[in-house]
Amino acid sequence: MRNKIVSFLSLFCLLYSFTLSAQVNELPRSTPEAEGIPSQAVTALFDSLMLLPKTEIHSVMVLRYGKVVAEIYPAPFAPEYSHTMYSCSKTFVSAAVGLAVADNRLRLTDRVATFFPESLPDTISTNLAAMTVRDLLTMTSGIAADWNMRNICTDWIRTFLAKPVREPGKQFEYDSIATYLLSVIVQKVTGMTLLDYLKLKLFNPMNIMEVAWEISPEGYNTGGWGLYIQSESLAKFGQLLLNRGMWKGRQLLPASWVEQMMTKQMSTLGDDYGYQMWLCEYPGAVRADGALGQYILIIPDKDMVVVITECTRTNGRAQRRLVWNRLLPEVTDTPLKVGKAYGQLQKKQQSCRLPFVQGKTISPEAQIYNGKRITLEQNKFGWQSLTLNFKPREVVMTVTEMNDNTYDLLFGYKQWQMAVIKAYPPYSIIPKGRFCGIEGPFRVAGSYAWPASKTLELKVHYVNWVSALDLVFHFDGKNVALTVQENYSSGTGMVIKGKVCD
Repeated sequence: MRNKIVSFLSLFCLLYSFTLSAQVNELPRSTPEAEGIPSQAVTALFDSLMLLPKTEIHSVMVLRYGKVVAEIYPAPFAPEYSHTMYSCSKTFVSAAVGLAVADNRLRLTDRVATFFPESLPDTISTNLAAMTVRDLLTMTSGIAADWNMRNICTDWIRTFLAKPVREPGKQFEYDSIATYLLSVIVQKVTGMTLLDYLKLKLFNPMNIMEVAWEISPEGYNTGGWGLYIQSESLAKFGQLLLNRGMWKGRQLLPASWVEQMMTKQMSTLGDDYGYQMWLCEYPGAVRADGALGQYILIIPDKDMVVVITECTRTNGRAQRRLVWNRLLPEVTDTPLKVGKAYGQLQKKQQSCRLPFVQGKTISPEAQIYNGKRITLEQNKFGWQSLTLNFKPREVVMTVTEMNDNTYDLLFGYKQWQMAVIKAYPPYSIIPKGRFCGIEGPFRVAGSYAWPASKTLELKVHYVNWVSALDLVFHFDGKNVALTVQENYSSGTGMVIKGKVCD
């Protein structure tokens, strides 16, 4: 009996600690109908998003009146998995700047050069001297964006400030390094990293505990990218902005600052820009927007927030228009009667999954190549060799990296198999020091099939990151050609040549 009690307590503690780390189901839940939304409209949105080409949905959350009315996490994704947010991070930086302004630590008219006396060029131009914090917020620094700079040097501040400067405040030019400088300025004026300052002011009061941010080679949070956070926490932040900075009766972020963030500050060739936020084509709606399709959509006239995380090569306009055209026209101001459509939506939420690789479960080639080491030519993934082990309805791929580290990836037939690895996942950007500040392990889901007798296809999802890989092995005796597509990259993918070792 005592052993049973100990086992029960151990299981309880394990589940309790998992719940704490998961940070899910904290926002109140409701039915769509109770908040004036027909379930069939939500189902139509989910179905349409899942059918978009070159797109894999990781999560969608729909909120109205501060309540989550529907959400999907297509398997192998799950609500507890964090996600890197790319430029969605910028909107959080804007919030930090507003907090520093409210604390009288910073003014929008402060000159950028005054924060970096040690990093200024020998000759300071009139335009560099005139550049303000507001110019960084509105992407009008006057410095032409150099997206390769962060990839080839480690002194980002000095290199950025040494570039030619046009008259600031005039021309919009999107640049993540401008946001990085805002992160550095926040740290200089508060004595805390951007992340720690946001934890103190926003994240802790909102019980957002599972959050990290990449750190630059210079020791500052990267600002313009690198936020690592869960979908429900994104929804909380979106709700905070929708409520003009109010959270559970506390004014965490000044309402006047939120208004400025969400108001047009600069015209662009596309959507207009606020303070590190984009204005949407739907009237009054604004968004935080990150590469590969990371969005927080804030829709004030409907009192709604929609969060989408995904891996897509589209520009996101199709996703947003599905929200504008499929969902919002069906939203009403009065509660609706719950019917069969709600049951259908529940089934959709419970059974939603990304497609498995299509083909046969086994091939005669499996016996030939089982356990054989395939050495690879030099490649961007740092893979030195791969070894395939074939089991009933499962493939185990052992990866040996150039540094001789090894790990196994698992692939199921018509099911997702999960592996946990310490190695870093593929990343679509390559700044110096990337992943610094992000701790693993990383979870990797896999599916496999044989589309043809000499062709093995593997699908890889790094479910607590963002990246996806399509791996296709073409076997020809001792020669193996591995075709890799990363995140739906354009074209036919890169081909890595391999040799089978005896």
